[in-house]
Amino acid sequence: MKEFFVKFNLKDDEYLTALRLAAGAVAALKEIDLDTAEDFKVCVTESVLILKNCGFEEVGITFNTLGGVLCTVEGIGGQPKEGENELSLALISALMENCAIERSGDIIERVCLKIC
Repeated sequence: MKEFFVKFNLKDDEYLTALRLAAGAVAALKEIDLDTAEDFKVCVTESVLILKNCGFEEVGITFNTLGGVLCTVEGIGGQPKEGENELSLALISALMENCAIERSGDIIERVCLKIC
C-alpha cells in the first residue's frame, strides 16, 4: 500500500472508531511496534477532533506508507474558526516526535503526523 484516503462528515462520530482501526492497520503494514501504533491512533483521532472543534464540516485523512507512515488530516468545508484545542495539541506533541500543524491565521486547517 502506498496511499489510503478516508473522508467523512464530522457529524458522524461513529466513523472515529473505523478511523482508529484504519490507522492501526496502516501502522501494522509497516510493522510499527504496538506502543507507537497506539500513540499514532490516539493522535489521528485527536487531529480529527481538533478540526471538528475548528468548525469544519468534513475531514479528509490520507495515510501514506512511503518512507515510514505519514498521516495528513485536513478540514473541509463548514465555517472554520479558532477552536479550543490546547489539550489535544499538547497530547499530540507529547506522543509524536514528528508532527506539523498548519494554520491559516489562528485556524488549524491541517495536522500532519509521521512515524519514521
